[in-house]
Amino acid sequence: MKTLFLLRHAKSSWDYPKLRDFERPLAPRGDREVPIMGKRFLGRESSVDCIISSPAVRARSTAKLMAEAIGFPIDEVVSNPDLYFCGTSMYLKAASLVEDNFDSVMLVGHNPTITDFANEMANADIANIPTCGLVELSLPIDRWSEIKRGDSTLMEFDFPKNED
Repeated sequence: MKTLFLLRHAKSSWDYPKLRDFERPLAPRGDREVPIMGKRFLGRESSVDCIISSPAVRARSTAKLMAEAIGFPIDEVVSNPDLYFCGTSMYLKAASLVEDNFDSVMLVGHNPTITDFANEMANADIANIPTCGLVELSLPIDRWSEIKRGDSTLMEFDFPKNED
């Protein structure tokens, strides 16, 4: 069994209209919400062996803040350019290339792709993964190369404004 976490980047700032989309930083709300989600992650006794992020500033910042919040080494957060402005097939490819010694992986990326990917993987009906939203999928595989759409079980869907 493998576990795949999908984390949408936290709330980004639109205060700098001259910045390219790729360069947009997190908004103060985003900076506040990532540690909250990290605390919830740890509260469920979850863990992650690998974090792979889109290289966009807001996604990388989210990934690093989450790593810090959950005690994952920040310098081990990996960037994958295929997770920026891509389709669900690139998320599937990124997951399929993970080393098999990692049992739990977190992909950090963008909407609408991250919502579409979560739905495809678990045959789910999530209308929207909000900023800093986190999905946990259980996969009935032993090797990441075996990952395929529709085989996952949606274990958890949480986001900052979720009042559980």
